[in-house]
Amino acid sequence: MNPIEQLTPQIVWKNFHALTQIPRPSGHVDKVAAFLVDFAKQHGADAHIDEAGNVIMTKGATPGYENRAVTVLQAHMDMVPQKTKESKHNFETDPLDVYIDGEWVTARDTTLGADDGMGVAAAMAVIEDETVEHGPIEVLITKDEETGMYGAFGLKAGELKGKYLLNLDSEEEGEITIGCAGGMDVVCTMEYQPLNVEADNMKAYRINIKGLYGGHSGLEICKGRANANKLMARILFAAVNTQLAWVSTWHGGNMRNAIPRDGEAVVLVPAAAEDKFLALIDKCRTTFTQEYGDIEKDGIQLTATLLDTVPATAIPQEIQENLINAVLAAHDGVLRYTPTMPDLVETSSNLAIINIADGKAEIDILARSSQDSMKLALCNSLLACFSMAGMQVKFEGGYSGWTPNPSSPLVAMMSDVYEKMYGKRPVVSACHAGLECGIIGVNYPEMDMASFGPTLVSPHTPSEACFIPSVEKFYNFILEILKNIPEA
Repeated sequence: MNPIEQLTPQIVWKNFHALTQIPRPSGHVDKVAAFLVDFAKQHGADAHIDEAGNVIMTKGATPGYENRAVTVLQAHMDMVPQKTKESKHNFETDPLDVYIDGEWVTARDTTLGADDGMGVAAAMAVIEDETVEHGPIEVLITKDEETGMYGAFGLKAGELKGKYLLNLDSEEEGEITIGCAGGMDVVCTMEYQPLNVEADNMKAYRINIKGLYGGHSGLEICKGRANANKLMARILFAAVNTQLAWVSTWHGGNMRNAIPRDGEAVVLVPAAAEDKFLALIDKCRTTFTQEYGDIEKDGIQLTATLLDTVPATAIPQEIQENLINAVLAAHDGVLRYTPTMPDLVETSSNLAIINIADGKAEIDILARSSQDSMKLALCNSLLACFSMAGMQVKFEGGYSGWTPNPSSPLVAMMSDVYEKMYGKRPVVSACHAGLECGIIGVNYPEMDMASFGPTLVSPHTPSEACFIPSVEKFYNFILEILKNIPEA
């Protein structure tokens, strides 16, 4: 037995470990979906995959609870595939290498997938455990939440019968979330004719930025962490405008909802300017370390490596200047805090992904806000910025936030239950991350919802970890909530 499977409660950790052994990055969840359906049927629950690819399980009430309202346990099956630059892990084929580190469970050089594997594991435990007292239960495990909440968007009205929904996708034990921000993907694209390069008297360097903390672009956007794409834009702006370099390719980030940790650009450097170019890299490294030393405590790794061959093409001068200027000018990070809740981010953007090579450029930004008007204003400002650079800009995958209901009977009951169990009231608040509750609520407007979970740190990064003692409290809280669901 793996040591993780011996942690308490074993029924949750066993299921979580099983999930870590099944590759399930967003966009590649067929194996885990089939696994979940088979698991449910093995334990006497009905299960099927709906038209959107969500797994839906149903389990009847235990004796004496038949008249209770139907409760939905909801989580998502996919995980964010982030790894260190040195890792050879293939998220589509390889199991995760998970281990215990003191009071935490984490994974070697990759994301852990406790977001939201821990929620899925808890729902599985409820299905499996015949000693749990509960009314009728539905389990909704959605598809591809991390890349666009596609499963939640595809869930049809009438598929569920539940009156209450427990979203198991929050990341601080002792908190109940009752609202979240909405989001919009801002996708900027263009095509260009690559410029043929005269290799004589030119050298090629690969600039690499790596080792940044990155993080969840909703929950951790307020922590002031460095964005690899914005740092690279500063370097390229300085190098291009002093004629020290010409950009051939530029790549950074790989997930819309993860603050980019790494980036690279291949540049052409006149041989006569090589020393000045390397001096500029040294200066940027010193500057970034001074600016972010108290935040990026593992250090910012900025290198320029001489390449053996000079690329055959580069980005035309006007286009490279326009693209660099646009990335440098575009808003990234917190735009505004909630006026009535000054500690809660209201509006933000994450300049998440840059891919410029071979005549094509794409820049992806995730804008978030709990105010639809502010979300639109932010998106329009990004539209204006990148349109001036000659890019085509589209808004995709938009969704409104989940409006808090302070009068929720479910939340009132949950707060009372938590206080009886642990001697203190839980924190009830909204968050800046995107949760599926608001999307599900469009087709289920009468459903009363709340979100909670165990304590996780650094989701969407290779430093993701789950606090072991919080899992038992989280799971026991679920069981007590189920016992206290009122009659229909």
